[in-house]
Amino acid sequence: MGTTQEPGAGPRPLGVGMVGYAFMGAAHSQGWRTVGRVFDLPLRPVLAAVCGRDGQAVRAAADRLGWAAAETDWRALIARDDVDVVDICTPGDSHAEIAVAALEAGKHVLCEKPLANTVDEAEAMVEASERAHARGQLAMTGFNYRRVPATALARRMVEEGRLGALRHVRVSYLQDWLVDPDFPLTWRLKKEYAGSGALGDLGAHAVDLAQFLAGEPLVGVSALTETFVRERPILEGASAGLAAGGGGTGRGPVTVDDAALFTARFASGALGSFEATRFASGRKNALRIELNGEKGSLAFDLERLNELSFHDHTEPGVSAGFRRILVTEPGHPYLEAWWPPGHGLGYEHTFVHQARDLIHAIAAGRQPEPSFAEGLRVQRVLAAVEESALKNSVYTPIPV
Repeated sequence: MGTTQEPGAGPRPLGVGMVGYAFMGAAHSQGWRTVGRVFDLPLRPVLAAVCGRDGQAVRAAADRLGWAAAETDWRALIARDDVDVVDICTPGDSHAEIAVAALEAGKHVLCEKPLANTVDEAEAMVEASERAHARGQLAMTGFNYRRVPATALARRMVEEGRLGALRHVRVSYLQDWLVDPDFPLTWRLKKEYAGSGALGDLGAHAVDLAQFLAGEPLVGVSALTETFVRERPILEGASAGLAAGGGGTGRGPVTVDDAALFTARFASGALGSFEATRFASGRKNALRIELNGEKGSLAFDLERLNELSFHDHTEPGVSAGFRRILVTEPGHPYLEAWWPPGHGLGYEHTFVHQARDLIHAIAAGRQPEPSFAEGLRVQRVLAAVEESALKNSVYTPIPV
């Protein structure tokens, strides 16, 4: 795979093939296009081909997003000799089939979150990734919020013991794009495609970020879920990201949750609270997490993503309190390659950092993080939340 390089010709090319080209495909394309122009890399990513079912639309997307070729069958994309990495940006119902086939074909895989629609599918993906790893292929789950410099700094501070023993983690992820009851019935509102609603779409990010920052897994949950609008207009136009064309005359059932709320326990005994909803009017992409420990607290807000709030509880009370850390210094994670201090980054840069980390892992033959196994861990939490909600919030252990 790839082409042989002459000595002194620079980094070997790493061919990337992407399946899906809508919201996430555009974001991933931005990452692959930009990463080699910002970071010094051991391999040079080449945008070989993008795949989608509509030939005309995928060719237009290839031109717009910077891909050299277009395919209408993901199997053809996987079979291409110039594709070394398969990047999966499709709805969850196809993740397992594409990922397993790509790994078995000798490709590395990046798969968007949540890893799959069910625990069984995620387990099959992990098994395929373990077999592939023995042959030298790597697999990563796309939890891009780990790649915000502020969250990466927060993880570093937790590892350094700045918070001491963890007591509480509280996370909320709030959006409002479904408040209108006449918003049409897109694939994200159908269980057979999306797996779940706000729980998988937003809650997966919240769970992964909480476990990542805490450095430990969740072991049990007690949950509530609700679907507030149970029927919506059937979609006639195209769906793009979190927007869609008009609905038709008929209405169809919403088969996923609109909101999920759950409490949780971490392995250490620390307590967690989680809320995910697409019905919080006025909130556009409000992911907020706070960690409280015996020595201090950390808080992060995605809508202020260049900042981290830190309280050092070991300081005298007369001068202690939360202070803002502006995460733009060259010594902060990822920022050695970007702008001078005070010049902030944005959402799209998380995908640049994701591509950077995967490329370095592939070059080193090192398992990337988050692995498929970490994606499975999140999937098991989501399944426990659904089970608990069906049983009137009964505390539900999470298999390790």
